[in-house]
Amino acid sequence: MVASPGNEPQPRPDAPHEPHEPHGPHEDGPARRRGGTARRRRRPRRESALLWWALFAFWAAAAWYLRSWPVALLGLLVWCLYEFMLVPTFCRTMTRKGSSCREPVRGRLFACEDEHQRLKIDGLWRLVGMRNPLRGPDQPPAERESGQVVVSPEVRGRLSQIDRMLILLAAAGTLVTIVGMVYGYV
Repeated sequence: MVASPGNEPQPRPDAPHEPHEPHGPHEDGPARRRGGTARRRRRPRRESALLWWALFAFWAAAAWYLRSWPVALLGLLVWCLYEFMLVPTFCRTMTRKGSSCREPVRGRLFACEDEHQRLKIDGLWRLVGMRNPLRGPDQPPAERESGQVVVSPEVRGRLSQIDRMLILLAAAGTLVTIVGMVYGYV
């Protein structure tokens, strides 16, 4: 920009002309964003995963100090609940084009939108070696969009390796907790 005699900035001759936009609350209209581009909406901050792991470490130390296996089993059950429903993670459902969805979600059992949730539920049923009984045999797979070659719903519904491993570990931990509690009260 070249300064004018009135101390107002003048656009360079080679720069594209931009209409005047207000610059503050004293003028009508919204303030211009830095960079001039729309930004993605900021998501609310989540608690740190370190807080949860500190809680689990405290619980394990308390169980060891008290020499109490019911306290340890209860801590294991809380960890399983955390992995199933509370852990801050990503959707990780495969999109139609084959990439992994990066939307944040809470819990390994949940997805970011209805279509992804249906695929994830199908993947969870496949994890235990069954077909989803709630999906009727006459229901077609997810619709294709605009004639593109897409990844099939069977492939899209596969869980990522880390999700499979932690879901199976949490399920085993839940079974151990239930058996341990029943055994302890018999």
